[in-house]
Amino acid sequence: MNALLNPWLELSVLIPLLGAVWVGRERDPERARDRSLRVSGVALFCATAAWLLRGALPTASSLLGWRLFELDALSAPLLPLTSLLYLLVKVATLRTKIRRYSFAWALFSQSIISGALSCREPWAVIVFLSLGTLPPLLELSARGKPTRVYLVHIGAYVALMIAGWTVVTLEGSDGPHSLWAVLPILLAVWIRSGCVPLHCWMTDLFEHATFGTAMLFVAPMTGAYAAVRLLLPIASDEVLRFLGHVALFTAVYAAGMALVQKEARRFFCYLFLSHSALVYVGLDSATPLGLTGALCVWLSVTLGLTGFGLTLRAIEARHGRISLSGLHGYYGHTPLLAGCFLLTGLASVGFPGTVGFLGTELLIDGVVQAYPYVGVMIVLVSALNGIAVMQAYFTIFAGSRHVSTVSLRGRMRERVAVLMLAALIFGGALFPQTSVRSRHQAALELMSRRGTPVDPSAREHAWWNTPDDKPESVQHSLSRAPQRSEPSALRIRTVRGPSTRG
Repeated sequence: MNALLNPWLELSVLIPLLGAVWVGRERDPERARDRSLRVSGVALFCATAAWLLRGALPTASSLLGWRLFELDALSAPLLPLTSLLYLLVKVATLRTKIRRYSFAWALFSQSIISGALSCREPWAVIVFLSLGTLPPLLELSARGKPTRVYLVHIGAYVALMIAGWTVVTLEGSDGPHSLWAVLPILLAVWIRSGCVPLHCWMTDLFEHATFGTAMLFVAPMTGAYAAVRLLLPIASDEVLRFLGHVALFTAVYAAGMALVQKEARRFFCYLFLSHSALVYVGLDSATPLGLTGALCVWLSVTLGLTGFGLTLRAIEARHGRISLSGLHGYYGHTPLLAGCFLLTGLASVGFPGTVGFLGTELLIDGVVQAYPYVGVMIVLVSALNGIAVMQAYFTIFAGSRHVSTVSLRGRMRERVAVLMLAALIFGGALFPQTSVRSRHQAALELMSRRGTPVDPSAREHAWWNTPDDKPESVQHSLSRAPQRSEPSALRIRTVRGPSTRG
């Protein structure tokens, strides 16, 4: 390996892997948790340093001439966000859960996911994403739970990725690729993302695995990462349009299913499926604004629904599996968890004043110019999921007061996790310019890799780049080319109105 150009990037991947070995040798669950927290904290520091120093240090390293780790505008904030999620899950793990939750395998999974997010080379991404499917499978086997549904779907996902990119390699990087190359990768993304009807493995995983393992396996949205790295650069407009329509149907279907669930884990699973599918709807738009909204929704869904899942997990630690068929009245014992439940749930559906609001607005604005009905369906999905969140809130926390002989109030670990999530959710809403600017830059890079020309003024005249002179109207004209050989059909035009400064 050449000299470490950005050592923080390599350390963010290597430290959790070494920590998994160190933690795995500890037999005492509480000591294993403490060791795991230290390792995850150091990994988070390294990932954050790699992100902040991306512009100051070269961020590419090679192994035997093969470019391995490299940060770009897309993955730079995803790396520390993923490390933070793993840390918060461990912080919020109470004593009633530490014997069931494997901290060593969680560190291994963190290392693998961090490696995938640090790669742009397609074969390296495929290797890391394939290795990342092992921890849930090993946990299901160790607990004596059924593995057939998970193994069939995830095995097909890995095989399709390998087969598809093998054909891409044989066809060469130049020129359009055949369906024999694109279709397997499309199906792999379809499976990993849980799009209907290939979603049953995800509900099965939440049913049989520990809540923490299942949540960390889906929350980083590696299916969307595979779509961006493997599918987006080679897929035609028709393929992306098909994926977007399937994702839109999945979002509506999962939102409806979330309304009628009688078990909290399945409710969370369908809620996650519904909102994560909106990211693929934004990929279909193939416009800077639509892609920016999709990438912002990616961050807000990951952050909001992880906090939402942590709240449900904390309630499970006190009461066991939660039924949504009757009123439980838990608010009197756990008001902190009730507030966190409502905050993170509404943030995930894009409620005003939370981090998810702006991303949803950008997504709607980006897709409505091309497909007006898609914008209407996104609003419908958000409304249905908002109703589902409020319905679950009243079911779990309202009703007659729950009687308990022991204190069920939130512990200090849970309070720390809640305060960190609340700070990120409200901070991202109050100061959105940095995150939106970063996602806009990533969107432009993704479009350039597709060979789609973008008007340079799309970056200069964006409202988040010109806070002192906001345009009154921004017109986006989009006409889709009938073939990929005519990329000039896409044009972004910005019309500046008169200045509103006093």
